[in-house]
Amino acid sequence: MSIVVQSPIRKAGRLRPFLGRAFSRPSFVIGFAILTLSIALALFPQVLAPYDPLAFDLSAIQQGPSLAHPFGTDNFGRDVLSRVIWAYRVDMQMAFFATIFALLIGVTVGAFVGYYGGIADTIFGRCVDAIITFPFLVLVIAIVAVLGPGLVNMYVAITAVNWVYYARLTRAEIMAQKANDYAAAGRVLGYSDRRIIFRHLLPNATSPIIVYWMTDMALAILLGSSLGYLGLGAQPPAAEWGVLIAEGRNFLLTAWWMSLMPGIAIVLTGLGFSLVGDALADLLRPKGR
Repeated sequence: MSIVVQSPIRKAGRLRPFLGRAFSRPSFVIGFAILTLSIALALFPQVLAPYDPLAFDLSAIQQGPSLAHPFGTDNFGRDVLSRVIWAYRVDMQMAFFATIFALLIGVTVGAFVGYYGGIADTIFGRCVDAIITFPFLVLVIAIVAVLGPGLVNMYVAITAVNWVYYARLTRAEIMAQKANDYAAAGRVLGYSDRRIIFRHLLPNATSPIIVYWMTDMALAILLGSSLGYLGLGAQPPAAEWGVLIAEGRNFLLTAWWMSLMPGIAIVLTGLGFSLVGDALADLLRPKGR
């Protein structure tokens, strides 16, 4: 007679009922629609943008919003709508790459530290204390300043700081999960630690991690735009929302649309991530399963 240990994740509802509950929430529907549009703009800007984002038109410098240029033009006659659309590719890329490596490293480290504890947990605690002592933005700016401006260095800087927060969250969830009976049963049956962690504990700890990741992607867009505005992220003439706002800061009184339109894009995209994250937080709570 064989005994099979099944963690609670095996009993979770099917995908279709979950999606039904999700799309019954207005916040999720609105957030999902915003993110779907954002992804479409990021994947197909060459199809949706009416003009070349880098093409100068000296006969159309700083023209206000019109039928020909719905978002107006900048100080070089470039179409602001086209530049905002092309910026979706860079900023959505920042939302993903600025968080995915921190997610993978943090979850892996947090899972092992939470499971084994002991000296590893002590060392991890001291590492966390050393990093969170400094403000997040200040530490990222300092690392980028040392490495040099650019998207790749920005990803390295954010990952070097941000993985700690994922690891701390994962550690807490794994410590809570390993106290359950199914984890003890797996150890009694001789399952390897790797199998217990990755096939039983971690799947049951993913809900808060996914919710945090969605929120973190919204913050990554804000951070990437801030670094672009300061000249430490994407570099001109690249179309990126922070760069566009920086280019329009000297023309706020005469060409307000240059900074307003990319600012609205930042707010809407961040709102999409936040609405989806909040809806998932409600849907994935244990009492709602």
